[in-house]
Amino acid sequence: MSPENSKEPTVQPAITSMQDTRAQKRPLIFWLPVLLAVVAILFSGLLWEKLSRIQGQLARQSADAGQQSLEAKAWAKQAQDSVKDSASRMALVESRLGEASLQRAQLEELIQTLSRSRDENLILDIESSLRLAQQQAQLTSSLEPLLGVLKTAQARLQRASNPRLIGIQRAIDRDLELVKSVQITDLPGMLLVLDEIVALADELPLANEMNRSSLTPSKSADPNPATPQNSAWWSSVFDRFMLEARGLLRVSRIDSPEAALLAPEQGFFLRENLKLKLLNARLGLLARQNDAARADMQAVAVVLKKYFDPGARKTQHALQLLEKAQALSKGNAIPRLDGTMAALATASSGK
Repeated sequence: MSPENSKEPTVQPAITSMQDTRAQKRPLIFWLPVLLAVVAILFSGLLWEKLSRIQGQLARQSADAGQQSLEAKAWAKQAQDSVKDSASRMALVESRLGEASLQRAQLEELIQTLSRSRDENLILDIESSLRLAQQQAQLTSSLEPLLGVLKTAQARLQRASNPRLIGIQRAIDRDLELVKSVQITDLPGMLLVLDEIVALADELPLANEMNRSSLTPSKSADPNPATPQNSAWWSSVFDRFMLEARGLLRVSRIDSPEAALLAPEQGFFLRENLKLKLLNARLGLLARQNDAARADMQAVAVVLKKYFDPGARKTQHALQLLEKAQALSKGNAIPRLDGTMAALATASSGK
């Protein structure tokens, strides 16, 4: 027997056993899809029933929500109508309240006008007169309006003899002492001083001008005085020569080189510039700009000392007038009567 024939009996039983196993597995494979289909049908039925219940519940909730929405719209419309009604009533009440307030204010003003006493009229008169005097003092730069009004108010309060007005009387006494003790800027005096310097500007000698009066020989002096020895004629000639020589040469000290180089025709423009500075200082004083006015006066003093003869009497007089104007400009401002005004306001309010 060959080897191939010996292997055939062994292979044949193995094939038979495999066929039997496949035959046993075929029923299980057939019933498995059927079972899955049944389970799917049952699950679909349960899901459909649940969806049906949810749909019904949603329908009921939607119906309830619609009903509530209708009720809410009805309530909102009712509330809107109520708000409109309330707003119209409120507007009517406010208009009537405004009319009542206006009538009350008019009535109070009428009662206050009718019931104003003599003391209240006195307070109002004093207050108005003090305000007017304050304005006059500011315009004129003088304390006379304030002093006159305060003294008049003091006398009227003393004649009234009302304990309610004692506070006003004390405040007036304090302000009166304050006004008397204050030294203000003397505006009229400064204006007069500046006008005097302006008038003097054309007569001020420049620093480089020749002082001819010192070089002119005295007419009363005899150029050839008689001597006991009858001086020779050559002595007279020598004296005349020396006199003429001194007239040709003059030695003087000028601190500023610009003044020495100043041309004669420039003296006119220098004096006009000096006048303009003085007029600017005058305008500054009238405009209550004391700082600017003092600066202009200081500039004028510098020009006088730099370009004009400081030894001349007119220059010295102009400098003295300028110092006087600067001293007058250092006064205080017009005092305010705040204490008296506060006392008048307190008494007028009835506190």
